[in-house]
Amino acid sequence: MKLPLGALLLSLVAAPLMAQDHSVTYPFDGSFEDATFAVENAIIGKGLVIDYVSHTGEMMNRTGADVGSEVEIFKAADVFLFCSAILSRKVMEADPSNIAHCPYGIFVTDTKGDVAVGYRTYPEGPMQEVQALLDDIVKTAVD
Repeated sequence: MKLPLGALLLSLVAAPLMAQDHSVTYPFDGSFEDATFAVENAIIGKGLVIDYVSHTGEMMNRTGADVGSEVEIFKAADVFLFCSAILSRKVMEADPSNIAHCPYGIFVTDTKGDVAVGYRTYPEGPMQEVQALLDDIVKTAVD
C-alpha cells in the first residue's frame, strides 16, 4: 500500500506527539516527602481512600543492576492508587470497559532533584470526568 507523502509525514510527526501525550505533570516546589504528603492529604481531602502506594522508584533502583542497567531513573517515585465509588460507577455504567482504568493513580517523582506530581491521561468521553478529578487533586497538592 502506497501512502501519499503528506500522510506519511503526518504519521511520522503524529506518532511521537501521541506517545508523549500520556500524562500530565506539574512541578512541585519542595521535597519529595512534602509532595507525597501533599498528595495524600489532597486525595483524603476529597473523601477518597488510598488503596495502595506503589514505591516504583525503590523498585526501579533495586532492580537496575539485575537487568543490566546502572541508570538511576528516579531518586524517588511513588504512585498513589485509589478509586471513587461514585465516579467509578458513573463511568462504568456509561461503558463497562472503563473498568480498565480503575484504580486511578497519581504519581510523585523526584528526577535529579526536580519533584513533580502528575497522572495519566484518559480517553475522551466519560473518563474525562475522572481526569478532571485527578487534575483537581494534583493542583491542590502542588499549590
